Amino acid sequence: MRATLEYVFSQEKDFSYKGLSMDEIIHHLAVFISRLWQIHIFGEGNTRTTAVFFIKYLRTLGFSATNDIFAENAWYFRNALVRVNYTNLQKGIHETTEYLEAFLRNLLLNEKNELHNRNLHISELLNEEKVDIGDRKVDIENEKVDIQDKKVDIESVLSQKGSGFSVKTTVHIHRLFEKFGFDEVFGRSAVMEILELKGSGASKLLSNLVQADIIEPVSGYGKGKYKFKNYP
Repeated sequence: MRATLEYVFSQEKDFSYKGLSMDEIIHHLAVFISRLWQIHIFGEGNTRTTAVFFIKYLRTLGFSATNDIFAENAWYFRNALVRVNYTNLQKGIHETTEYLEAFLRNLLLNEKNELHNRNLHISELLNEEKVDIGDRKVDIENEKVDIQDKKVDIESVLSQKGSGFSVKTTVHIHRLFEKFGFDEVFGRSAVMEILELKGSGASKLLSNLVQADIIEPVSGYGKGKYKFKNYP
């Protein structure tokens, strides 16, 4: 998984938006975020955390992206991501970025495209699947879900303490937080395993997070143990 993630980020890093029309930019962003989501790097709460990451990334590109449209259209966003990679030849359904692009056009261009799950042609999937978009399982046809997790808002911590971190480091922080939250204690070996880092890389990341006041050392669990710092 790490190799795939590194490939996706390297491709995005090397990609040039110069000279592209807005239609081309939106298409590229749709492909990029759908590939990132499909890797499932964030584990539990993958769709929600992908959305949080995407908002942060869009802001680095100069867009004034907010959470509102994600919160109001959480299931559409998730299902549009599915449609980028979903094909059913027997029913004449082919993978497409069309629906995700409609979502992004509303987000980035303030268009008013209608975002209806029924248009995505994946009702047979929706009837069978339950999706974790926060800390709870919800039927994706019957319930609206806020894509923000109001109990554990790591993004608010990052906005205050981690604004200078790279996109890659931000992804690492989200993956660790999805695993440990504010309460569980972890050390270097756990960071190495979860993020597939070498010892030196894990140590450097932990040091940077301590300096940024995002995690804090804890006693009573052996040497080199930490947990995320919970701000009131």
